[in-house]
This record gives sequence, structure tokens and C-alpha cells, in this order.
Amino acid sequence: MKVTIIGAGSVVFAKRLISDILSFPELKETTFALTDINPERLQTSEKMAKSLIESNGNLAHVKAFLDRKSALENADYVINLIQVGMHEATLLDFEIPKRYGLKQTIADTLGVGGVFRALRTIPVLLDICRDMEEVCPDAWLLNYTNPMAMLILAIQKETSIKSVGLCHSVQNTAEELASYLKIPVQELEYKVAGINHMAWFLELKRNGIDLYPDLFLAMEDEEIYAKDKVRFEMMRRLNYFITESSEHMSEYTPYFIKRDRLIKEFDIPIDEYIKRSEDNLNHFSETKRMIERGQPFEVQKSHEYGAPIIHSIETGVNREIWGNVLNTNLITNLPENACVEVPCLVNKQGIQPIHVGDLPPHLAAMNMTNINVQQLVVEAALTGNIDYVYQAVMLDPHTASVLSLDEIWNMTKELIDAHGSSLQTFTKGRNLSFKGKVAAR
Repeated sequence: MKVTIIGAGSVVFAKRLISDILSFPELKETTFALTDINPERLQTSEKMAKSLIESNGNLAHVKAFLDRKSALENADYVINLIQVGMHEATLLDFEIPKRYGLKQTIADTLGVGGVFRALRTIPVLLDICRDMEEVCPDAWLLNYTNPMAMLILAIQKETSIKSVGLCHSVQNTAEELASYLKIPVQELEYKVAGINHMAWFLELKRNGIDLYPDLFLAMEDEEIYAKDKVRFEMMRRLNYFITESSEHMSEYTPYFIKRDRLIKEFDIPIDEYIKRSEDNLNHFSETKRMIERGQPFEVQKSHEYGAPIIHSIETGVNREIWGNVLNTNLITNLPENACVEVPCLVNKQGIQPIHVGDLPPHLAAMNMTNINVQQLVVEAALTGNIDYVYQAVMLDPHTASVLSLDEIWNMTKELIDAHGSSLQTFTKGRNLSFKGKVAAR
């Protein structure tokens, strides 16, 4: 079995996934092909993988490739970890909007930051899929890169590759809810569906008994409420708990970041992703130092879905995971031209999404405020129609709650110009009308 990791220079996450795979006895002889555009990061990742393999019996194999297509050849599974533009592009996504008065927390899923991350990433990801169609057409693509919904929608619309988007928000939130309810997470029974980073705990039970009354009581504890103010406030209004953190959720809606008083009241960490990005740079440096000192890396198991998916497809063990897939009538009151997050059965037949039916109408309506933006961004990337970029930012809930139309147009143009070559494929599109109008103002 061959597993190719693209963006393997993301050494912390690559280490986690390689470690997960090697933790299964049936997968100990895996061949890992690592590829990255940064030679230093790739070499560090290769040495890290060799250390993990050595500490796990030396049965697996690893090889590093600067040439992506060579790394992909005859792969059975492809894990995508790329971040196009890295830290420098992230800074642009935060700093330019901030000059217009638009503050963000994470900016990797929705909002103007999510829009431009998608526009940078979709063309690269489609190139990866075209390579896969040529040299490993039957491989599964396991995508961890954000913005998840936009990327998976583009892949599903444009390519023949079998793909699923993987996140850890369902697992993380289940653990957080268990801590709020003071019960073991293994005793939680839940049904979750929606879209990535905005899926809903439609059912939350223990031994068949509804736990939502207990969760509403827990929310009245000031200490518990303080840990998750935005999500608890949304649950107070919508009656359901959401799958992504309060810092994420605050920028998917128009309610929280539009005034300084609200930012302070709800403890919203502005520029949070910049801090995390800087931490990632430090983690890479520390990993490199560990390798240079000859320190071993131990095989540890995380709760990511990647390795269990591979194990289930290889061995036939039935598992349920939550995956991001095209909405093939899975959630019946969301559009089929959308990416949804639903439970999936995994075994030798592959990844099989499970039919959910209708969401409660107010939850579907909330999802649609994000889906509207996601669909327009994907159309912009696939058609080269630059009008859709401006319109997507215009429809973004948080952006529209803060900026005027003129401010949105000027900010969007400035971001397009600033990202320059990373949007080159996109900006060769046929419709530059809004770009021209803004320049003439």
C-alpha cells in the first residue's frame, strides 16, 4: 500500500497522520511518498518519518520527492496538507481587511480571508487531481486543507477523483460537550450533519435520553459558559450546538465582530490564526532541531479520521466517520450544488455517505448564508469570472455587517492586486468588469 502526502512539509500534521497509520498492525508495511515544494521542509519531514518508522519496527518505507507526479505514481491514498502562500499570504488576508475596519479571527473557512485562501488553493488542488487522474486514477484523496467546503466542491465538480474532506471538529466538539456535561465522551450518542465548521448536533443523548436539557443547564454555569460563549449564545437562539469553535463561529455570522463592545463581551480572539501560524513556524523549527539532535519520535494515536479510513478500506472493518462530500440528496433541504458534512460508512466498499434528510429549517437557513458564498467562490475559480469574487465577499455575513459596498469593492481589489501571481490563473478570466469599475472610481 502506498500513501502519498502532499504538503508533507507541514511536519506536525504529517507526523500525526504517519504515526496514526503506523499504529495499526495491518498498516505497518506502508510505503510513504512525501512531497513538498520547499526542499528544507521536505527533508525535515523525511527524517521525521524515518524516525517514526525506526521506532515502529522498520517495516514501513519512506521516500521524498520534489516532483509531485513522481510521488503520486501508483498511490492508493493521497493526503493533501498544502497551504498555498503560507504565512505571508495569511498576513495579507488579515492586514488588508483590517485597514478597512474588518477584523477576523481564523479567516480560513469563510469571510474575505476564506475567499482568498480558496482562490489561491483551488487551481493548485485541481492540478493535483489532474496528476492523479493520470498516474493514480483509483486513489482516494483525503483532503485536510481549508477552506474545506469550497475545495471539495471544486474537486467534485471538475474531476473524477474519489475524494472526501476530513476535519476534526466533530470529534473535538464531542469531547468538549462531554466535559461540559461531566460525562465520559464514550457515553455520548449523537447525530451530526450540516456543512463543514457549521454542522449541528441534531441529537445529543446518553443511554437514549436527550442531553440537551442538561446542556442548557450547564450553560448557566458561568465558568462553563465562559469557555464557549459564542457557541452557547448561538445554542440559546437556535436550540442546537454547532461543531466548530467559538472563534470560528464568530466570523461565520454577522452578530459578534462588528463592534468592539461585542468582541470584548464574547472574548473573541482577533487575529487568532496569525498567532497559530507563527506557532506552526516555531513547531517546524523545533521539529528540525529534534531531528538534528537525533531525538526519536514516538508513534502516537490521534483522533483524526485519515488512518482509520485507510484501515477500514484495506481490512473491511466497518467504521462511521464524518466526511465532507457533494450533497447527492443527502441533506434534502440544502442544494445539491453544495458540499455537506454528514456521517459516512467506511469499509472495503470505500467511503459511503449516509442519507440525513431535512435539517430543521432554521439550521438549513443558517447554512445557506455560508453556502451562498462557497458556491460563488467556486464558480469564480472555475470560470475565471472575477465578478463572482466581489459578489462572494459582498454576500459574506460578517463582511456585510461591517463594510459598505464601496469599501467591500475597494478592499477586494486591493487583495486581488496584493496576492498577484498566486491568483494568476484566476485573473486571466474573461470578465474583468468590476475590477475596471473600481479602478475608475
